[in-house]
Amino acid sequence: MSESVIDQSKALFIRRWGEMAASWGISRTMAEIHALLFVSAKPLCTDDIMEQLQISRGNASMNLRELTRWGLVERMHVRGDRKEYFKAEADVWQMFKTLSRERRRREVEPILETIQRCHEMIDADWKQLRGHKREDAMEYRRRLEAMLEFLDVVNSVLNIVLATGADGFQEVAKLLAQLPGPTAKA
Repeated sequence: MSESVIDQSKALFIRRWGEMAASWGISRTMAEIHALLFVSAKPLCTDDIMEQLQISRGNASMNLRELTRWGLVERMHVRGDRKEYFKAEADVWQMFKTLSRERRRREVEPILETIQRCHEMIDADWKQLRGHKREDAMEYRRRLEAMLEFLDVVNSVLNIVLATGADGFQEVAKLLAQLPGPTAKA
């Protein structure tokens, strides 16, 4: 029996979602499980996930546990069935908020802490340096400050976007689209 167009479309979505995983810093399998649950109208059990993605029970369990920890997937019980079922967050805005918070925690906060620590190290030492070493230290310090300022602005924008919700975000996007400058398709 041939695959339906819907099945082909879902398979393409799952494959592409998995390919994007590297840019998120997560495994391909974790992203594919998330995509499979996102496109599934009904919750799936681990056996269903293993069968559809052709992965081992250990791989499925480990990635489901991580997706649950991130808050992207919820465990469910189906009355009359002993198996544990899973469903993905279907609200795209909520999914974006969850991914943004997790990425900030895993990526942005550690680099901010590192840059701040590097800045403190330079602050404690640069005034004692002379000549080219002092110039190099001052330039390094300036670049660290610029990076901290940039990340602070990005963090502030993300906070505004997350605080406005989906409707507010669409309004902000409309306002930004009216500003002069290069188009988003550049």
